[in-house]
Amino acid sequence: MSAIVEHEKRKKEILEKALDVFVEEGYADTTFQKIADRCGITRTILYLYFKNKREIFTFSIKRFTEKLEESIRTIVVDDELASYEKLERVVVMTVQSCVEHARLLSVIMAYLTYMKRSGGNTAERVRRRTIRMRHIIAGVVISGQKKGELARVPLKPVTELFYALIEAAIFRVTMLDKDSVEDLCSAARLFINRLKT
Repeated sequence: MSAIVEHEKRKKEILEKALDVFVEEGYADTTFQKIADRCGITRTILYLYFKNKREIFTFSIKRFTEKLEESIRTIVVDDELASYEKLERVVVMTVQSCVEHARLLSVIMAYLTYMKRSGGNTAERVRRRTIRMRHIIAGVVISGQKKGELARVPLKPVTELFYALIEAAIFRVTMLDKDSVEDLCSAARLFINRLKT
């Protein structure tokens, strides 16, 4: 059992150091060797943990989205909260998480730019990574409408607006180097108050 724990601990350390390399070098210029050098290990040892740099990068994104989704689900299943309170907490927590993980999001934006220049389908890649979040937000809105806590408005524009606030937060922290997105949180609160019945 301790070998598994030690393996996971080392994997986490590699991911954290690899992130520094991705931030400094950009996705395109990051190599498996540079990651191994930063971690103070050989490429052969690095191969025991990951197949290539893309797997390291993908795993970093997966860890981020899974932790975020877990936090969101904790809010959503809280029966003490009204639907509008859940929406506010989910959006505010997600937007604030963007600030906390600005470095990773910067690397993701650079990767998407690299991928788009290479002819990749960035829209599909992002859609696959965010579809569960969209479904969670839609579920909260539907539940709130059924309970009479939220106005009966078309679902798609409501979920798109919440998602657009999150996209705006990502843009602000990665491209504009903002370390506060409180104005977006305020905008979300204003919109949510308008949705209350």
